[in-house]
Formats: sequence, structure tokens, C-alpha cells
Amino acid sequence: MTEYQTLEHDVLIIGAGGAGLSAAVKASAAGVKVGVVSKSLLGKAHTVMAEGGVAAAMGNVDSRDSWRVHFADTMRGGQYLNNWRMAQLHAQEAPERVRELERWGALFDRTKEGGILQRNFGGHRYPRLAHVGDRTGLEMIRTLQDHGIHQGIDFHMEVTVLTLLKDGDRIAGAFCYDRERGRFRLFRAKAVVLATGGIGRAFKITSNSWEYTGDGHSLAYHAGAELLDMEFVQFHPTGMVWPPSVRGILVTEGVRGEGGVLRNKDGKRFMFDDIPPLYKNQTADNEEEGWRYTQGDKEARRPPELLTRDHVARCIQREVREGRGSPHGGVFLDIAWIKERVPNGAEHIKRKLPSMYHQFKQLGDIDITKDPMEVGPTTHYMMGGVKVDADSQMSAVPGLFAAGECAAGLHGANRLGGNSLSDLLVFGNRAGEYAAKYAKENSAAAIDSAQIETAARAALEPFERTGGESPYAVQFELQDMMQDKVGIVRVEDEMQQAIDEIAKLRKRAEKVFVPGNREFNNGWHTAMDLPNLLTVSELIARAAAERRESRGAHFRDDFPEKSAECGKFNIVLRKGNDGEPVLERRSLMEMPAELQQIVEEMK
Repeated sequence: MTEYQTLEHDVLIIGAGGAGLSAAVKASAAGVKVGVVSKSLLGKAHTVMAEGGVAAAMGNVDSRDSWRVHFADTMRGGQYLNNWRMAQLHAQEAPERVRELERWGALFDRTKEGGILQRNFGGHRYPRLAHVGDRTGLEMIRTLQDHGIHQGIDFHMEVTVLTLLKDGDRIAGAFCYDRERGRFRLFRAKAVVLATGGIGRAFKITSNSWEYTGDGHSLAYHAGAELLDMEFVQFHPTGMVWPPSVRGILVTEGVRGEGGVLRNKDGKRFMFDDIPPLYKNQTADNEEEGWRYTQGDKEARRPPELLTRDHVARCIQREVREGRGSPHGGVFLDIAWIKERVPNGAEHIKRKLPSMYHQFKQLGDIDITKDPMEVGPTTHYMMGGVKVDADSQMSAVPGLFAAGECAAGLHGANRLGGNSLSDLLVFGNRAGEYAAKYAKENSAAAIDSAQIETAARAALEPFERTGGESPYAVQFELQDMMQDKVGIVRVEDEMQQAIDEIAKLRKRAEKVFVPGNREFNNGWHTAMDLPNLLTVSELIARAAAERRESRGAHFRDDFPEKSAECGKFNIVLRKGNDGEPVLERRSLMEMPAELQQIVEEMK
């Protein structure tokens, strides 16, 4: 019999980032017993890396903004594959969630009149991102933690979930191990909220931290939930490519929002060469107008550097591929040039972008007030994830909810910058509310000891082998293969090769060997991450091969144009009875006439 500690909660939240903490605060306020499982230490969630701001149509800088404009921008950015109901709720509720954070102590930058300051960001028609310099995610986590710690929430840090447990069709809890001592823990719960973030560690070059191994996506899939839009992986256009000490680290879109420009090796602002028809009317066609926009001129159109992330990333890729890139395989992002336009420009940059200045000065000896940065696309965000009900955030598995990056629907084919932080607040809040409601309405589920024994046996197998391959070797090969074959530019043959290679890597992962003992064994932790990474990698590749068009973050070199037919469906994946993925094209929900009218008016 496996030894394990048993803990009981009404609502168990897996993940302690913005979505998880929002859900925990809301569920606890409803009077249920809440537990939060965190893979890392509290306060280390990847949300702290979100720098630019939280998108909410508050109209503090430009009174023309409204939830209707935000809704239309989100739908346009997602290429109209979004769940319109989620986009509507998000646009309508984001301002109140930001004001709520402020009431709880968040110290946002201010306008001259004392309101919350908002900045420009790619894909947003008006200045919409409420921010705290370029440390917005950190302030959000600090505020949620400070508020949540008084709500009677139980926090379980450095705990990794191995599997979700079920009682028939409904969720019953989670089986985990603590990373420090390697001992098993059973969490019984009436409702579970997945808030585990993204999948970036399936790729070689990523802005994501080590925790982002697709845990929530994989746990939900193997528990019977449906996954949606898995082909849509966002490559942020501006990750550092040089020096090696900062490779992959994100350069916030706020740099471009404050006037930063992209240039190729010849010094040309190449983004003016390729403005998509969908954004032609909203995009400046000359440098002077673009500059005026960044300085608050309401009559000016935004510069092409603030087009959507998918488009900017592909333009950078094109410059590199055609030989016009920087020496280390990127392009130049220059904010230092604004010293020509702004008095005391260096101090202005330091004040507006303090983290960017200090981070790259300390880690890479780059002074962004003097020199351009070398940047290129880096795996950043997963639009795909657990398919959830728009209002409640519950998945197809009763009692299993999801919010934030591991859920899907809001962003469609491409996420707008800043929408992730408002997504965390709006839908983390809703997931917590409805998970608490579910827990109150349902009795505790039964725990099947056979599920526990199976999971424990699989977890300990790497120690029982007398030799074999290192889990690190399998992980590195997977990352290289995904970067090369299912990366920013995709073709049929390479994706099919990827699917075949993932099957071989899975067999190798089943035989990895881990020396030593269970006490904080990083090799073991990596071995436990591998099944999740392999699961999400296969689902990404299968969905990407099925979508035979280029749309949003998904670019097919063999199908470079949008397809009207492909614009009518989402791709849904679930685990079949034989254990193999079952793929379905599912027609989009029809949008109500009043929302359709908003979309048409805002085009």
C-alpha cells in the first residue's frame, strides 16, 4: 500500500498565479474551505513576468474607449474564432476587476487627474493597459497574495500534481507529491480549479519559466475534458536573442508602446512594408504619425510596431530569413532613439521602463537608454487549452474548472497583449465563484484507491530501473523537435514527422532512469513533467496539421492564406476510449445580432 498524507478541501485550486489566486479569493469569500497547490514557492508564479499592463476599457486616457471597442478589438485579434461570450464578459467585467485590485492596494501609475494611467499596446485601438511601470504582474500577485492571505486559504507550496482523481464522471481530487521530500499527498475536493498556466517548456526558445510544462492541459485531457484551439501557440515577437545570458527573456510590448521601433540591419523600419488589410485604416503609414500616436495624439493612428503579435513575429522572421536580420538572428528594437524627441530622454526611459532598464543592464550589460536590443520571436503564450463554459468556467468533467492560460476560448487565434492579465482576473474570479457554488451543492466524492496505486507506481518506476536514459535528454530532444517542426512556420510533412517522433519519445520517456532518492531530485521532477510535455506537444501538432490555413498565431507555409471554410470552426481534441486523441471540427457558436453589429461598426 502506498503511503500518503490526506488533506481535504471543498475547492482545490492548482496553480498560484493570477488566475489561481483570483479563484481562491472568490471561492473563500463564498464561505467554502479552499486549498491552493503551487508547483513553486508562493510569489514565484509566472504572472510576475507580465510587465506591460492589464487591458481594461476604463477610458481614463481616451474617453472614446468602451467595453464595445475592447470586445471588437479582442474578436479581431482572435480572427473571430474566439468564444464571443467570453470576449463579451471579459470586456465588460475587466474594469471592475482592475478597480477591485486598486481597492485591495494595487499601486497603479496615475494620470495627472489622479485616475489609473493607461498605455498603448498592440492590437488595442486606444490606450487601455492599466500598469505599474513595467512590473504590473508583480504588483498583481503581491496584491492578490496580501488580500488572499487573510481569507483563510490553505497554501501548499512546492507540490506537483501527478493525476486528477475521479468518482465516475465527476472530479474527486488530486494525487500529488511534495517536491522537497518526495512524499505523496492526496487532496480530496468537491471541485478542482486548474490554473496552471502554459506550455512554453515544450519548445527550445521560450519566455516561460520552468513550471510551464503543460500540467493543467495534460491533467484535464487525461481526466476526460475537451481541449480547444491547441494549434494556436503565440510567439511573442520580442524576446532577447543576444547576449546568451538573457536569451529568451521577454522585452515587454510596453517598449514599443512608449515609442520603441523595430529596425533591420540596414536601419530600416521594416514594419511599414507589411500592414494587413484588416488593420490598414488604423495603422500609421509614416514615422511622424506613429510617433504622435505614442505621445497621446488622439487623431494619429498607431505605428505598425503595435500591430498584433503574430504579424510582428512573422515580419521579424521574414527579415531574418531574407538576410536582413541582426548579427545573432534577430532584429533591433530601439527605444534609445526617442532621446532625439524627448527632453532628458534617458531618465524618461528609466522612469517608464524601470524593470527593462535594470534587468538588461545587470544581466546582459545592455543600456537600453543608449543601445538597441537584439530581439526575435520566443514561445510565449498558449491560446489553446481546456474548453470551458463561458459563464462558469467548468469543463466537460463535472466539478473540474479551468481559468487563465490553461483555459481556452477568449483569445481565439491570437491573444492581444494585456488581455492575459484581465483574463486572469475576470475568469479566475468566475471560476472561484462557480467552483464554490458547485462544492456547496454536491457532497464529497468517493476516492478510488486503485487510481492512487496506479499513479504512485508509475511515479516511482524511474527509481526502480538499474539504468537507462536521462529524462533531460528526452526533454531536450522534444524541445528541439517542437521548435524546428511545429514552431512559428509550419508545413504538413514536418508536423507529421513531429507526431511520429513524439510517439518514439514517449516510449523512451517510459524507460527513463533517475538515480538518487526522492528528496528534491530534479531528475525525478523532469521525469514527472515529461508525460505532460509529450501530451501537449502531440495535441499541438495534431491540431496544427488539421488547420490547413494561416490564421492568427498559426502560420502554414504550405497554406499561407486564410480559408473562409476554416474560419467557421474550432478544433476540439479529447482522449478516446483507446487512449488515442480524437479530433473534431466544431462549428462556431452563432454570435447574437447586437454583438455582430458591434463588430461590424468597429471594423
